[in-house]
Amino acid sequence: MAEDRLGILEQRRIEAAFAKGVYEEMKAELGEVQAKAILSRAVVKLAKSTAAEMAKEGPGGQPSLEHFIALQPLWTKGDALRIETLRKDATQYDFNVTRCRYAEMYKEMGIAELGAVLSCNRDGAFCEGYDPRLKLERTQTIMGGATHCDFRYRMEE
Repeated sequence: MAEDRLGILEQRRIEAAFAKGVYEEMKAELGEVQAKAILSRAVVKLAKSTAAEMAKEGPGGQPSLEHFIALQPLWTKGDALRIETLRKDATQYDFNVTRCRYAEMYKEMGIAELGAVLSCNRDGAFCEGYDPRLKLERTQTIMGGATHCDFRYRMEE
């Protein structure tokens, strides 16, 4: 399942190279604020539709927290994220990201200012598209300058 797919880090690298060019054109034409807003809306829509498709791969075609967790290797492939799991049970999955190669990659590409739009922005939207009962609480990100990202997922009844 997750092991056979292209890792998300590589996928984001490909997308970012394209998005950078589109963003620069929009920025020149519309200004930075509007260009970021348009890019952000597009990324959120993409995250929701991708998540809805992945949810269909769950047991019996249904999403579940267990299936959601089983997808995580797509995001960590290639040492993309270093994760410290804090809690994992039937209704909650809490972890901290202590290293984020996504942030490093965007910085290397010269688009650190777009990292949150291209990656972090997707996380909550992914939950909505995967299963509206899946909620994410995150108060900080490495991309935003914190020492770690604090992911707290819970599946509501």
